[in-house]
Amino acid sequence: MQQGMEYAGLLEVPFVFASNGDGFIFRDLTNPTQLETEIRLEDFPPPQQLWEKYCAWKGYKEEHLPIITQDYYDDGSGKSPRYYQLQAINKTVEAVAAGQNRALLVMATGTGKTYTAFQIIWRLWKAKAKKRILFLADRNILVDQTKTNDFQPFGTAMTKITGRKVDPAFEVHLALYQALTGPEEEQKAYKQVDPNFFDLIIIDECHRGSASEDSAWREILEYFSSAIQVGLTATPKETDEVSNIEYFGAPIYTYSLKEGIEDGFLAPYKVVRVDIDVDVQGWRPTKGQTDKNGEVIEDRIYNQKDFDRTMVIDERTELVAQTITNYLKRTDPMAKTIVFCNDIDHADRMRRALVNLNPEQVKKNDKYVMKITGDDDIGKDQLDNFINPKKKYPVIATTSELMTTGVDAKTCKLVVLDQGIQSMTKFKQIIGRGTRIDDRYGKLWFTILDFKKATELFADERFDGTPERVKVTTPEQFEDEENLDDIIDGVDDVVDAGNPFGDEDIDPDSIQDPEATNGEGSGSSPESTGSADDWDDENRVRKFHVNGVPVKALAERVQYYDSDGKLVTESFKDYTRKTMVKQFSSLDDFTKRWNESDRKQAIIDELAEAGILWEALEDEVGKDMDPFDMICHVVYDQPALTRKERADNVKKRNYFTKYGDTAQQVLNNLLDKYADEGVQEIENIHVLKVKPFDEMGRPLEIIKKGFGGKPQYLEAVHDLEMAIYESA
Repeated sequence: MQQGMEYAGLLEVPFVFASNGDGFIFRDLTNPTQLETEIRLEDFPPPQQLWEKYCAWKGYKEEHLPIITQDYYDDGSGKSPRYYQLQAINKTVEAVAAGQNRALLVMATGTGKTYTAFQIIWRLWKAKAKKRILFLADRNILVDQTKTNDFQPFGTAMTKITGRKVDPAFEVHLALYQALTGPEEEQKAYKQVDPNFFDLIIIDECHRGSASEDSAWREILEYFSSAIQVGLTATPKETDEVSNIEYFGAPIYTYSLKEGIEDGFLAPYKVVRVDIDVDVQGWRPTKGQTDKNGEVIEDRIYNQKDFDRTMVIDERTELVAQTITNYLKRTDPMAKTIVFCNDIDHADRMRRALVNLNPEQVKKNDKYVMKITGDDDIGKDQLDNFINPKKKYPVIATTSELMTTGVDAKTCKLVVLDQGIQSMTKFKQIIGRGTRIDDRYGKLWFTILDFKKATELFADERFDGTPERVKVTTPEQFEDEENLDDIIDGVDDVVDAGNPFGDEDIDPDSIQDPEATNGEGSGSSPESTGSADDWDDENRVRKFHVNGVPVKALAERVQYYDSDGKLVTESFKDYTRKTMVKQFSSLDDFTKRWNESDRKQAIIDELAEAGILWEALEDEVGKDMDPFDMICHVVYDQPALTRKERADNVKKRNYFTKYGDTAQQVLNNLLDKYADEGVQEIENIHVLKVKPFDEMGRPLEIIKKGFGGKPQYLEAVHDLEMAIYESA
């Protein structure tokens, strides 16, 4: 019964039936004098009676029922809305039926806001309660995805507004804000129809400006003020200037990121924090030092907030790119990855660094790494391929602002943060790029690789709480948490060059990505109210560019959610122990599995998939050990043996005497390869193509002469591995 009560609470239904196989308990919240009653099977209340009691409990009026009872869209595939989508749809339809003219739905990224919006529109449209509908978005990709995917059942009744022309012949209109309005009167296409033309407006990603009183987009909503307006967002924006809640009212339904992860609808994630020495300790130029362009560098200490905004250190960019590359090589080089950079210039430099570090992958396909930013048409043309699970390339996308919201990248497994993020709204949107699950492609969780301490926002109580209105009314009340964080962290007050206007609402198509902060870049779009050329030299933020600075990673830490939903930070040692306990019950269990495996690489890959970062673990352990020994030492407190020590132990046992001369030479060389590079190297038969084996002949000749054939060679390698891992 208690479990049923929990489910009933989630669905907000007043009835629960529980059975022990013999009798039944009927819990009925509509009967407060007798909440639970024991009944027989033949005493079950008929559906009509339950419906009448339910309508009374919900407060439905007779005139509301034709709208409330309108069926959902059913494509015949058996797909139906998830429980939280049902709640969001029903609550919105009920609110509209009751005459509520503003509504706000808060649903975490990846939980199906657009599908929810479709079902809301479908039911109201089919019930003839709303006849002309406008779906507003702020990015072209959002509109196109909506039209071709979730909204496809509207067919010929639907159109996308283009060319600043509103065609009244259609019933469902999809539009960009920018297609309906602009700074010039002739650009205000929405005035082509009467203010009462639309009777329902759905505003997607409504946190991105529509609620701001002075926003150009707000004029559309005010012009059609007689229409029911429903805002959709994962992150309501609550500042002194912009309030979704003040405009739309309190959310009629909220489904959080934490709930989505706990329910299994969103991918859980782990966080890897990388601290770089210059970020932590700062960097100061020598007196009179000039940068790569001959500019004298201002003499002060540059810190994390400066890097890639006012100060570029090439070695730092290369270290970040190397860390990303190492992670992908250890896990999955083809895992879709988004790297968030400070501005377009930073995204371009990061793309170049990643290209140079991945020559093998780039040789296979030159689109392995792409810069996808608002100024780059070639990059933007690859956005659909990046989010398409069936397309292998691009694999890595470097970006700044363009991909922070509305990009449905279901198979994204790695989100890299090398961008200073102060806004909780933006942080949630960026994290949402990885939260979608795709079972077909093995996307069940993802990793956040954080170089800028952005994930400290996880600790902020606002991360997964109910948003509250923030009003600054007196100096005494000016206690903004982000300002306090800056004081506590001892961070200089540096203007965010990527967003010099703070939280003002800016047309996202005019400034999709921050340009290079020295004033260079793509320029603004024609719809922008200004351009980089309008800034004089005094107003431009100077960006120095240096190289030759020694840079290194100080530490790496893993963070993950525990069973209580709290983010836990621990060393790689502790994290590895916990991960291994889930995979193997004991040392014997692990050793048995390792020895029985024909390919040790398979186990190494399996553990990497489970979240173990081998290179980071090796750095922390501080010894050049085999993966087997790292696990035995760190997890099971066994003596630490290096690969060289294991190889020497095999030689001491005169292991090779049972083989002929050629086989002994091959196995001796394989053992040396193991000591130098690891077990993965000797399991790859192509090792026979490189030195010193190439001096002995071609691989087939070596195998035939030394072992008689390939099966015998593979058996000898397996036996060698058994000898390597035999107890010393």
